[in-house]
Amino acid sequence: MTFPSSTAQSEGTTLDDVVVLMPAFNAQTDVDRTLASFDESAPVHVLIVDDGSAVPIVAPTLPGMTIDVLRMTQNVGIERALQHGIDALAARGVRYAARIDAGDLSVPHRLARQRAYLDAHPEVAGLGMWTQVIARDGTPLFMLQPPADPREIRRQRFFRSCLAHPSMMLRVDAVREVGNYRAQYRSAEDLDLFVRLMARYECANLPVLGLYYELNEGGISATKRRRQVASTLRLQLRHFTPLNPYDWLGLAKNLLHFVTPYSTLQRVKRTLFAARGKQ
Repeated sequence: MTFPSSTAQSEGTTLDDVVVLMPAFNAQTDVDRTLASFDESAPVHVLIVDDGSAVPIVAPTLPGMTIDVLRMTQNVGIERALQHGIDALAARGVRYAARIDAGDLSVPHRLARQRAYLDAHPEVAGLGMWTQVIARDGTPLFMLQPPADPREIRRQRFFRSCLAHPSMMLRVDAVREVGNYRAQYRSAEDLDLFVRLMARYECANLPVLGLYYELNEGGISATKRRRQVASTLRLQLRHFTPLNPYDWLGLAKNLLHFVTPYSTLQRVKRTLFAARGKQ
């Protein structure tokens, strides 16, 4: 792999210790579109983890971007793909992993903003940003504006999606320290990681737009929703804090999600966020 280690910074370069980490499976067109969305004032380094695609993912040629592909010999799932990706970055001494998924779009200078914040806040191991949810055709649907303060994120972690996984920048050493991504909670690997990170570090959000998240009806949240909710409920019960009212609310919310059709949930969510936007 050709992406640089964190010791290879040169004068004037601000992102040499950051690598964009993107798992992909049979998604060449989405990969190309996502990577083309990055707009930074310094070179961008990318690691695509090709999770056993039928037609291997090919790194697009883009100006100002160095792209490597780590190929899985078979489809192992996003949890293990991300685990292998983090291990590959750690082996090269990379400091920060910037997550994004194929199909999502980055806001200009997202990486620089997140890196500057993490450099100034060593106690924070994971940093997200506000997210605009869009349809496949680019139509804006609703805005995700979770709390920025680490204390509120910790309190509300099981009540709402406080950390948008594809918007996160993570300290690679901290992720490895707490056990890396795991397949123990399938389709909820992000929440599992964030809970473990928050046991030793802080997680925060930059309260500015950083990502356009594509609501893909064929994505994990849609096709594996029951498994995702079941994994979330298991996490909630394992880390349940009786004195935290948000834990009770989150438990009730996810039990409701477990029995409600996905299409109904999406309609309700769009209505609520649309109403909030008009206030």
